[in-house]
Amino acid sequence: MLRNICASVLGSLILAGSFTPGAMAATAANEAPTFADVMVQQKVPDTATPKMENKKQEKAAPAAPAAANMEDLRISINLAARSLAVFAGAEKIRLYPIGPGTAYTPTPTGYYKIRSKDVNPSWINPENGDVIPSGPSCPLGYRWMELQGNYGIHGTNKPDSIGHYVSNGCIRMLESDVEALFDLVKIGTPVEITYNRVVVEKLADNNVVYYIYPDGYGWQNISVADVNKWLAGYGVSGFVSNDEIEAKINASDGEPTYVGQVYPLFVNGVKMKNKAVIKNGVTYLPAIDLAEATHIDLGWNNKTQKLISTVGVADGFDKKDVLYCKLDGAAALFKLTGQVENGSFILKNMPQAVENKQQPADNKAEKPAGKVVTDPVAQEMSQNKKAVQADSKNQVIKQDSKKQTTK
Repeated sequence: MLRNICASVLGSLILAGSFTPGAMAATAANEAPTFADVMVQQKVPDTATPKMENKKQEKAAPAAPAAANMEDLRISINLAARSLAVFAGAEKIRLYPIGPGTAYTPTPTGYYKIRSKDVNPSWINPENGDVIPSGPSCPLGYRWMELQGNYGIHGTNKPDSIGHYVSNGCIRMLESDVEALFDLVKIGTPVEITYNRVVVEKLADNNVVYYIYPDGYGWQNISVADVNKWLAGYGVSGFVSNDEIEAKINASDGEPTYVGQVYPLFVNGVKMKNKAVIKNGVTYLPAIDLAEATHIDLGWNNKTQKLISTVGVADGFDKKDVLYCKLDGAAALFKLTGQVENGSFILKNMPQAVENKQQPADNKAEKPAGKVVTDPVAQEMSQNKKAVQADSKNQVIKQDSKKQTTK
């Protein structure tokens, strides 16, 4: 029986005479220690660690779908979330709660791999050198997966410690979870250990959800701007107010916030820069993208919050400097209609609009939705059907991509 020594046991390493005590926790995220930096840590009472807040992530993910590539597995550990995920390619197939190192003995970050796997490992008591065989009294539980040296992923005989910062560097797991993981992965499986307080995910139903976790190690200060950048990468930064983000940072409770469903957007077969977002059952489409795709001039009346094109008028929505219209607005402004198809939002010219393109323009086409145009900007656009000029009250957006910016 192989006798493993857990990295959370300071004395065992001293007895071995191989390592010296490492540094304390870093003060910034980019200073997070790796296994090369931190080989032995001082032990502190478990009571000094914060409680895990995200109860919704404590359940393991369901069994992997048949389509998942089980030969392309990797492990991703987020210390801030106190969670371990297993990915098959880009698909997350498992999610487990863990008990990582304390704030004074943090689990090192970095890129590693499973170096060895042992069933029924023994533990050496650092105080007297006694060997504790596998069983109910063994702190390693019944499975051990080495990451580097005496650091590893293992079970525990203290299941209540899972979800807290409790070890001196090892990754503790519930026994049932570690045994399932043990059977799933093999020697050489890549392991990534990170510390990310902000987590944004796109779910299978295209919903974007984000979490903000407590700063258990004191490594990562985050701002509203930081969270906006994360959300912008998924096309939804405009759909969460800065006040909402500020409140979520203050809470840092690890609870999910669902933003909306996000889809790649195509207009007449051409992919747009921004995405379509469905929030609370309402579809929002990036108006400037649609104007560029249809070669229709677009104006914005900030006072009335209206979008005005040479075709019609519709309600507009300024989402952090990106203008959106609803689906019916796309019909009024650009004669476009569409829906979700095969994971994308597809917009096409309305049949009537195609017919009108083949006919000479008349005065009726100058009146949006058959109504008299009263807005000054809309009148100018309806009469000229050319470039719309901006004055001090009305900012007009031209169809010159060099002069337009979206954030």
